[in-house]
Amino acid sequence: MKPQSNQLYPILFTFFCASLMVVLMGCNSKKEEPQGFQNFNPGQSWPDADSVHINAHGGGILFHDNTYYWFGEYKSEHTSSAQVGVNCYSSTDLYNWKPEGVALPVSDSIGSDIETGCVMERPKVIYNAKTQQFVLYFHLELKGKGYSAARVGIAVSDKVTGPYTYLRSLRPNAGFWPQNMTEAQKNSSLTMADFSDWWTDDWMAAVHDGLFIRRDFEGGQMSRDMTLFVDDDGKAYHIYSSEENLTLHIAELSDDYLSYTGKYIRVAPGGHNEAPAIFKKDGKYFMITSGCTGWDPNAARLFTAESIWGPWEQHPNPCVGDDADLTFHSQSTYILPVAGKDDAFIFMADRWTPKKPIEASYIWLPIQFENGLPVLKWMDQWNLSIFDESNEL
Repeated sequence: MKPQSNQLYPILFTFFCASLMVVLMGCNSKKEEPQGFQNFNPGQSWPDADSVHINAHGGGILFHDNTYYWFGEYKSEHTSSAQVGVNCYSSTDLYNWKPEGVALPVSDSIGSDIETGCVMERPKVIYNAKTQQFVLYFHLELKGKGYSAARVGIAVSDKVTGPYTYLRSLRPNAGFWPQNMTEAQKNSSLTMADFSDWWTDDWMAAVHDGLFIRRDFEGGQMSRDMTLFVDDDGKAYHIYSSEENLTLHIAELSDDYLSYTGKYIRVAPGGHNEAPAIFKKDGKYFMITSGCTGWDPNAARLFTAESIWGPWEQHPNPCVGDDADLTFHSQSTYILPVAGKDDAFIFMADRWTPKKPIEASYIWLPIQFENGLPVLKWMDQWNLSIFDESNEL
């Protein structure tokens, strides 16, 4: 029976109230949905979108098409040798990361450079705008050879997340002298056979003068801990620990980023630096490194230069406060410029756990500046809003 008009109003009012209640409940429910991470929590577990601790150690980040891509070593439970390969994650806000899978897997082919059980460390990816390819470099040690190979591995992909095609490994700059090595150093008659003991004053002086450069001249220079850097003009550089981890090299890459031009320099000969991380601000180059103490942390080192080709000047440890002499129990891996923010840089480091490598955590801290030099201070929690104010202390 059709209701009379005076009966219709209570029914409509009841229906309106019920509908409003559903809408309000829906709004409240939406507000209570988890929004993911909104802060960085250095040293804490960092779950990805699947609620699994991010597995991208010794890594670096590429910003491409408004998305950040984090590449790093896939660490296993009980070994630091490569059992999986180079892992990849993506993010649009730097706090929350989505797994993109393995960008470069190890090979199951016996004798392959990247055979399961080799060492694949510190992977970095850069984009070549000319070739429209993504280029991956990493420190490679051959399976069963310890750390004697000291090679760089190179892979390439047409897609940022991969899969990457492994091209080759090598020791860089075979047959080329460093730009900043003198003729007297090149022509020195001293060889390894002249030294029965290492670490003596005479031996260190010979190292400074290029003892290992001459030893490895024909076969190429050793390449271990490394990073990549693309300058404002599109030129790319491979920065790596060489000469038995005693000296850093900065080497210019070819236009396609797949080989070397033969132009390179030595930085801090005999200084025993590894874990290089580099950035550029106001036309000046900054590089943070660590000493060489295995898996144990040590004090960070800071270098600056007006040109990528040096000279590079060393400064005191950029870390300040408690545990500054241990870089907050971590080791540098990369320095990330934050997209869309002027002079905003994030220091990325790893807190290694060699007894259970997969549990290694990440130390990300904002780089602040004092008297024009980077400063790193510990923060239990922080977010990108710190860059909305002046980062000069």
